[in-house]
Amino acid sequence: MARDTRGGRSSGPRPRVQVAALAAAGLFLLIGVLGFIPGITTDYGELAFAGHHSDARLLGLFQVSILHNAVHLLFGLAGLVLARSIAGARLFLAGGGAIYLALWLYGLAIEAVDAEGGANILPVNAADNWLHLALGFGMLALGLLLSNQVGTGGRLDTPFDRP
Repeated sequence: MARDTRGGRSSGPRPRVQVAALAAAGLFLLIGVLGFIPGITTDYGELAFAGHHSDARLLGLFQVSILHNAVHLLFGLAGLVLARSIAGARLFLAGGGAIYLALWLYGLAIEAVDAEGGANILPVNAADNWLHLALGFGMLALGLLLSNQVGTGGRLDTPFDRP
């Protein structure tokens, strides 16, 4: 592959796994920012720092708090950093998918035990749970299946800090 004029990384198109990781990171950043915009977040005056007491809802559906929005922003920033390499993009997508599946299980457990209890710190509701399930499977599938041959010569044991 050709190198750019500075001798840096190749000037060809980015591998699909990196594009997918950048898109996912951008989506998380957008969601995090939208969670702080009145109108897009209904009952914005009820936005709490954390916990189930926050009655603010992104798009009128997804229960959010300041902590919840901050987690989305931090997750998006981590995705932008990790998407700079193929292995990092895989790590972000597959690892993030696993995290979101765990968050889905957390939400199910919260609903089963006590949705109004102190353990519901993010907060999550039924709409969040379904979204977390879809995000978890989607990100995991992208991270594991999108480009299993790109950049590693077919080997998946390349450290995440190298392209």
